[in-house]
Amino acid sequence: MRMRGLCGIIAVVALSSALQGCGGAGAGGDPGAKSLPLGQSCQSIRGELNRLDARGVQAYVEKASNGGSLNASQKADADRYNQLLGQYLGARCHV
Repeated sequence: MRMRGLCGIIAVVALSSALQGCGGAGAGGDPGAKSLPLGQSCQSIRGELNRLDARGVQAYVEKASNGGSLNASQKADADRYNQLLGQYLGARCHV
């Protein structure tokens, strides 16, 4: 169940990224891997994503994407999760 949710979120992020366009893209429309923020690594981002997963933040992300309402703390957690996931995928840590 947990992996299916993560795959769904990854699919949403990937689709969103694809719809944003390919400005500055190289050959074949591939913009290449993005740099991680200073002090971050693929391992540190994955660790924080795992901690958020353990706290059930994935459910907040899914609820928000389905139009559900979240309190301020849940929204902050969901936003942080999405930010980290975007960095993780953008830097191609999953490859």
